[in-house]
Amino acid sequence: MKLSARNVLEGKVVSIKEGPVSTEVTIELACGTQVVSSITSTSAKSLNLEVGKKAYAVIKASNVMVGTDE
Repeated sequence: MKLSARNVLEGKVVSIKEGPVSTEVTIELACGTQVVSSITSTSAKSLNLEVGKKAYAVIKASNVMVGTDE
C-alpha cells in the first residue's frame, strides 16, 4: 500500500455502525487508543470491513484539528 499521507496507524476494527449513507468505523491501535472514522457505506462495503480484521487509519496532516482546554 502506497499513500501520500504521512500518518498511517495500524490497528484492528473493533466496531462498525452501519447507516444508510455513512458508516462509523472504530479502529483500536496496539496501544489501546481508538480512532473513529465516518466513511461512506459504499466504501465500508467495498473494503469488506469486519470486526477483528486488521485495518489502517490514514490521517492526512492537513485535515487534523488541534485543540486545547483553554
